[in-house]
Parts: sequence; C-alpha cells; structure tokens
Amino acid sequence: MAYLECFECDSRFDLDEIIYTCPDCGSLLEVKYDFDEIRGKTREEVLDRSEEGVWRYKEFMPCNKEVSVAEGNTPLYETDQLADWVGVKSLYIKNEGSNPTGSFKDRGMTAGVSKAIELGLKNVGCASTGNTSAALSIFAAKADINSVVLLPAGKVAMGKVAQAIMHGAKVISIKDNFDKALELIQEVSERENVYLLNSINPVRLEGQKTIGYEIIEQLNWNVPDSIFLPVGNAGNISAIFKGLREWRNLGLIDKIPKMVGIQSEGSKPFVDAIKNEKETIEQEMNPETLATAIRIGKPVNGPKALEAARETNGTAESVSDEEIVEAQKKLARLEGIGVEPASASSVAGLKKLVEKGKIGKEEEIVCVTTGHLLKDPEEVADVCKKPIEVEPNLDKIIDLIND
Repeated sequence: MAYLECFECDSRFDLDEIIYTCPDCGSLLEVKYDFDEIRGKTREEVLDRSEEGVWRYKEFMPCNKEVSVAEGNTPLYETDQLADWVGVKSLYIKNEGSNPTGSFKDRGMTAGVSKAIELGLKNVGCASTGNTSAALSIFAAKADINSVVLLPAGKVAMGKVAQAIMHGAKVISIKDNFDKALELIQEVSERENVYLLNSINPVRLEGQKTIGYEIIEQLNWNVPDSIFLPVGNAGNISAIFKGLREWRNLGLIDKIPKMVGIQSEGSKPFVDAIKNEKETIEQEMNPETLATAIRIGKPVNGPKALEAARETNGTAESVSDEEIVEAQKKLARLEGIGVEPASASSVAGLKKLVEKGKIGKEEEIVCVTTGHLLKDPEEVADVCKKPIEVEPNLDKIIDLIND
C-alpha cells in the first residue's frame, strides 16, 4: 500500500488526494510504501521480468502503468578514456539522453501522467527549463489529454521548445525566470484543475528513482562508491537516494552510494547550502549559466536534496561554464556520448573534486548525464568550430584533411 507522508511533520494523506505540499505545515510530500507484500522476497522476486525500463520496478511505483513510450532502460557505459582524463580508475556514465524524448524526465512523466489518468484528470501542466515540457507534452499526447507549459522567455533551448510545440502542448513563455514560471503554474493548478507535474509532485519523483535501480542492476548488484548528478530543481538526487534507501531497508542492497550534486557557478544555491552547512537553501535571485537545464535559483526539492547528500556523506560542487563545455567535449570526443551542457556538469564536477583530493582515485563512480546533445544545438554552434566551406575541389578538400 502506498500513501503520502510529509517530509517534515510526518502527517499522512491518501495517495489519491491531489495535493503537492503538506496541508498541515506546507512542507514537501513523499510517497511511502508499507512493502508488506514484498518484504523478505529476493531480488529476482521483486522485479517484473516481463518489463524493461521504469515499469520493471512496478512494486516500487505508486500507480499502474497507464501510459508509456518505452522510457528507461538507458545504457550504462564504462568509460576508460574519460576515466583517465578525470583521474579515476573506474568511471561509468548513465546516459539518460537515450530516453525517448532525450532526457531523464520521461521516467517521471510515465508515473505522473499515469497517475493523472488513474485520477480521471484531463489536464496536466508544468513550468520548465525545457526538458520537463518536452516529456510532459509527449506523454500527454500519448494519453490523449491536454498539456500546458510555462517557459521563461528566451531562456529555453529551441530543441526542447520544438518538442513541446510539435506534440501539441499549449506553450506560454513568460517574461521572467523559471522560478516565477513555477510559482505561476502552481497557482494555475489550484484554480483550473490542472494536474501539476513539476517535481514538487512526489509521484513524479517515483519514476525518476528508477535511475538508481537500473544502475545497481547494470553493475550486477554492486553498489558504486558515488553517484554524481547535475542539480537544478534537485529532483533526481532526491529521488535516487529515496529509491536506494528503500532497497537498502528491504535488504536488497547493503549500502547507499555517496550522493554528489553538481551545479554551475552561476546557479548554485544547493552548493552554497552544503558548503556553508546551512539548514535551508537560500534562493538565488538571478541564476545564469549556459547549462539552461539547471538554471534554477530555488530548487523546489532542496530539503530532500540536502538530506540525500548529508545522509550519504556526499557533497556538492560548482563548476564554471568553461569547465562544463570542456567536459561536454571530452564526453563526445573520448567516448562518443553527446550530451547537453547541464549533463556534462556531473563529469566536470567529478574532475574538480578529484583534483581537490575530495574523491579518491580508486573509487568506482557513476556520473548521470541527463539530456541529449541535440536538446541544445545552439550551444554546440557557439562553442565548437564551424564547418569549413570550400568550393567542390578535390585537391582543396584533401589539403584541408591533411592540414
């Protein structure tokens, strides 16, 4: 049986109540399970072997599969050349850009939109820096329900806007930042019967926690020393920690990896809270970075993210846009993995912490890359050399090849 529980005051609520924060104290909610039916079962017995991806873990999900586009089941690459560049012995890349819409958000949306269908709802909405809107629109289209997204005008990569528009979402750009867009869509959800599917909705995070489950399975049930993640709204680091804690508490694994969150220097409220040992995250009013997917000044899942880092003896680090671009190029040119800038922050942060002596060179590390390179082709054009244009002359072409 699943239910909602307040992250702060432990009040409980029915899972079918359409609430996103605790009515008693205003804090975040989590989906909790009693697990009576699976407690004591083996690893083989708790997984649905007829499924691949997110719904393989249906015993750990808060709803039935109502809508799916074959999300999850993304590759885990062992990256020897990248490991040498970073300075560690063992490095894996969990590439979430291989999801159908090109980002990890598909995992959350299969859960969130499935729950909307279970509740009989016909309208879903979100604020977005891009990837959430893309995933929401595609799952809503598949489910034949309406979607509305609010975007910060001029701050979303066109690859992501194109997905939302093509799949029929009502796309509204506001002349402000993401944090304001989130505030507005929350008000819309209260007034217009729109089911909110930002990561403040705890059901959505249940889909995202399956990233951690897949990592453990793909490593043959060995637990890595650390998992590095980009942090924007702090949903992934919170969700993966929650999922792996569930598995540890059931005896399916014996420990949880250190959870390490990476942000851009231009948008680092989570990092500041960790480094300054603050109990809460202070909003950054004007976040700015080329890594648009993590350009968020007020991480809605901040309290959960702080718990994830601190309970696992993890940490947080910020990296410059230049370090992000360097890591992005190394992922592409050393391992053939093309990712958008925010994704590369996890690798850039790992390299920085290794150089600082904060991460041991013998540790086994997994970096999560969250979105595909083609999500932000404008950034690629800005940071890479342009194609060389020449007349159709064979000798000239050969000269250029050998130059």
